[in-house]
Amino acid sequence: MRLVFLHGPAASGKLTVAKELAALTGLPLFHNHLVVDALLAVFPFGSPGFVALRERMWLDVFAAAADEDRSLIFTFHPEASVAPDFPQRVAALVAGAGGRVDFVALTCSSAIVAARVEAPSRQASGKLSSLALLRDLEAAGAFAYPPLPPAAVTVDTGTVAPRAAAERIADALGLDALAP
Repeated sequence: MRLVFLHGPAASGKLTVAKELAALTGLPLFHNHLVVDALLAVFPFGSPGFVALRERMWLDVFAAAADEDRSLIFTFHPEASVAPDFPQRVAALVAGAGGRVDFVALTCSSAIVAARVEAPSRQASGKLSSLALLRDLEAAGAFAYPPLPPAAVTVDTGTVAPRAAAERIADALGLDALAP
C-alpha cells in the first residue's frame, strides 16, 4: 500500500495536481476537504469536536486502506489546528500495516498564492478564498507547523503545469506500477 501525501500551502495546487495524478495513475484521491466539509456542517473549524473527529476520520481511512492494500492520494495543508506529529503518526500507521507513505511537497511563491487564492473554483468549493483572510491567518500564526518529513518529490507549481507536475510525481515515485 502506498499513500501519496501531497502537501503545500493554500492555493498551491494540491487538489488540481492530485486530480491529475489520480487520472494518470488510477489511484483514488482522498482530498482533505471531504472530511473538513462534512465536519463543518456540524462543528466550527478548529473546535475540539472538529479537530478530534477530523484526525480520527483521516486516520481511520488510512488504516482501512492499508488493511485492504489500497493505495491512495491524500492532500494536506499544514496548519496549526492539526497535531504537530500527525504526518509522523500517519507514516507509522501505514508502515505498521506494511505500507509506505511518500511525502510530496508542492511549493509556489507567495505572489502565485495571492493570484490564485480568490479564484472562483476555490470559492465554489468552500476553500479559503479571501486574500485578506489568508494574510490575517498568516499573521496570527494559523499556518505555523513543524517541518514535515522529507519530501520524496518537491514541485514548484508556480513554474510547472498540473499535468507535468503529476507526471514528475508519478515518475519519481514509480507509481505506474500501481495503476490498476
